[in-house]
Amino acid sequence: MIAPSRFTRILRCFSLALITGLFAPTAPLRAQVAASQQIEVTAEPLPSAYGAPTSFSQSRFSPLTNAYVLPPGAVYASLIYEDDVVHFRNPDHHFTEECEIGLPYRFNIAFENDVQHYDGDTQDATFSVEARYAFADWDKIPLNPTIFAEYKTGIGNILHDEGAPTPARKFGPGGFDKGEEIPDAYELRLLLSEDFFDKVEWAMNTFFEQETAGDRGREWGIANSIVTPIHLFHPAATPPPTHDYRNSSGKNVEPMAGIEASWEELKVGIESQFRSFSDKTSRGTPYNSFVIGPTAAWRPGHNMRLDVSPLFGVNHKSPVMELFVVVSYYFGGGGPGTEAGGEAPASTRNR
Repeated sequence: MIAPSRFTRILRCFSLALITGLFAPTAPLRAQVAASQQIEVTAEPLPSAYGAPTSFSQSRFSPLTNAYVLPPGAVYASLIYEDDVVHFRNPDHHFTEECEIGLPYRFNIAFENDVQHYDGDTQDATFSVEARYAFADWDKIPLNPTIFAEYKTGIGNILHDEGAPTPARKFGPGGFDKGEEIPDAYELRLLLSEDFFDKVEWAMNTFFEQETAGDRGREWGIANSIVTPIHLFHPAATPPPTHDYRNSSGKNVEPMAGIEASWEELKVGIESQFRSFSDKTSRGTPYNSFVIGPTAAWRPGHNMRLDVSPLFGVNHKSPVMELFVVVSYYFGGGGPGTEAGGEAPASTRNR
């Protein structure tokens, strides 16, 4: 039998060990919490093009619209799918590969290749070279006007007539334009864009396209896109402020990528497009169409984005539906100084 004094000493030792086991870990834990509260985490957003928000620094604002320019040294690559469902003929499918490069002094240059699939035929249809120039740094001029010029070289053949699909016009084999070579064409655009209260983003493109041969088809129109962020997966947060990536001691601060995606990972809105098409025989009776519908942009990663826009026609000459799906990736560019307009080393058929 254990003596009471010895039992008391054992009980005291056990109690002390229990108390130490329960409360001793809180000391280093509190120290870790205190230390973590003193750590300042800085995030590096995607580079800004001359002070523009990220959404306006990535070439394509939405499937229908472009906005502003890329930062110097940046490369934007995308794959664009377009499905045109119209009256009185089969759907028309287009797959466009696009690559755009940011140059100094607010210039961009881009290249596009369009592959068309229609009624069992698949062909390399056109190849385009594009250039873009912004008149000033972001918000120096209202609506940030940017001009766009494109020259499109026809490679394949016309697979269906370009006019308004109606029962009176014959499509497919023996159609008006079927089998002829796709003519070259040039296009000019004025790009306008603005960010309102950091909540609403808007872009508008006015365009004019003219074929240089064949039936000299001519098209002009206006495309509009307006979107706003939706915070489904993370709470809304204030975008990281612009800073020079250096701390107060003058040492470089290592940025952490991916933070920006938490407050701009999903955007939704509406976009629309009006087009007027005519050729040399129908200048007085153009083919006018208007489509409108929802658009959504999701950023699954810091540099990758997915855009989807199902648009619906509102009159009998409009397509029943135009579906656009754009997968894009943004490579580098920008860096300290470019947000202020500094230098760094060194779209489309479906607007």
